[in-house]
Amino acid sequence: MRPEYFIYGFAAVILALGLWNLARYDQVGIASWYGEPFHGRRTSSGEIYDMYKLTAAHLTLPFGTIVLVTDLETGKSVVVKINDCGPYVEGRIIDLSFAAAEKLGMVRKGLARVGLKILRYPDPLPKKKCLPDK
Repeated sequence: MRPEYFIYGFAAVILALGLWNLARYDQVGIASWYGEPFHGRRTSSGEIYDMYKLTAAHLTLPFGTIVLVTDLETGKSVVVKINDCGPYVEGRIIDLSFAAAEKLGMVRKGLARVGLKILRYPDPLPKKKCLPDK
């Protein structure tokens, strides 16, 4: 087999996997987690942050949205409720509670490449948002 055929084939597989992930998930990117310093403090939604509950922060999803978060490396998943704004670090798409990060097995790593699948939007949609409408 000619080497360029191998390279083209490999590139096609990588492209197909990337497209498959985009079709399977509503959003793909990097997740981080937050815990102790914020435990017991009020979130942007008005709820008290409990690092032992399955919650998360997101900048564009409405408060109360239920999201399936899947670690793309391990395949582990967790269902969280959006109740805060964040993350505020460029390149990250979601900030998970300590409990959610623990379920994914990412506490030690701190970051993980994840896919987000929206399971349910709140009804009615809350008026309060993290980012203003454009």
